[in-house]
Amino acid sequence: MNRNDVTELIITNKLKKGVKWEDIAKVVGHSKEWTTAGCLGQMTFSKEQAEAIGKILELPEEAVVQLQVVPYKGSLPSAVPTDPLIYRFYELIQVYGTTIKSLIHEEFGDGIMSAIDFSMDIQRVADPKGDRVNIVLNGKFLPYKTY
Repeated sequence: MNRNDVTELIITNKLKKGVKWEDIAKVVGHSKEWTTAGCLGQMTFSKEQAEAIGKILELPEEAVVQLQVVPYKGSLPSAVPTDPLIYRFYELIQVYGTTIKSLIHEEFGDGIMSAIDFSMDIQRVADPKGDRVNIVLNGKFLPYKTY
């Protein structure tokens, strides 16, 4: 069993049991965003966290062990995503990436936003014209150093 097999098993068992990502996050003790990323193969869980996930989703011991292995991150199947929702984020960066970069550099200087010292919050916002998706990305600013 490899990490991709575990991800597929998590998704299958989650659906069979009618469990939400938020339910899993509660037993793990972290945000639904971070926990979901971990369940989808992008984060490493501690032994206790992996065991909690194993229990709620009835995973075999081999899967629980795999959840504790450092994953290969950023593992989309293609350079340009083909899934419509993920592609829209790619498109968003294509259109607004230079704007985001310019505004961050104007405010902070030459550097980047960390994706390691980072948090994310996704919320549904009710709107009479159609519900909205509110995504907050919060990353530490890391200035480039001179040497």
